[in-house]
Amino acid sequence: MAKKALLLGASGLIGNEVLNLLLHDNYFEHVTVFVRKLLLVEHPKLKQQIVDFDNLETYKNEINGDIVFCCIGSTIKKAGSQDAFTKVDLTYPLEFAKLSKQNGIKQFLLVSSLGANGSSSNFYLKVKGDLESNLEKIKFENLIILRPSMLLGNRKEFRLGEIIGKAFMQIFSFLFFGKLKKYKAIEASDVAKAIVNLSKAIKDEVKIVESDELKIFSESIL
Repeated sequence: MAKKALLLGASGLIGNEVLNLLLHDNYFEHVTVFVRKLLLVEHPKLKQQIVDFDNLETYKNEINGDIVFCCIGSTIKKAGSQDAFTKVDLTYPLEFAKLSKQNGIKQFLLVSSLGANGSSSNFYLKVKGDLESNLEKIKFENLIILRPSMLLGNRKEFRLGEIIGKAFMQIFSFLFFGKLKKYKAIEASDVAKAIVNLSKAIKDEVKIVESDELKIFSESIL
């Protein structure tokens, strides 16, 4: 049976790739994206739902489907403050997940981050870890958490530090093997392919997929 997908973060690096895959995959009959402003994308099975993320409860009736793909995310610099970052990367996805559960959605997939840990001294990783642990408490029938390393791809905004990091990762990629393999940079397109494939294949109650596994899942449904 074809599925109805809900997507958060469709304008982002990974989310945009996921949207394209969902629209061209017959496994999904309908795709609803929840966005602040309309995307320049048109497709017969696409619905764009403009939302005020500070008032998600207002849109509860629109949060209906089979699978949620959560690719929403920011940086502290882009958000403007730690509080604003926490709102985007923790509050919004968690509130959306709770409403999804209330509406009977059974499957939730999240793009998190390598090193996510609620006990981390790194604020970014702590927030990511807090989101993961809170999602587990919601008890979806199927929760899949992806933890990619540094992402390769063409972002809309300029990030000097990330550009330098990418260059380093690509030049010295041969050093990342064994236990260091999961730290190797990964293409955003591969993360997108992996999350779509995982939505079809993995039915564990909770599945955490580290960055070095994502390339495998991007190539086939296991």
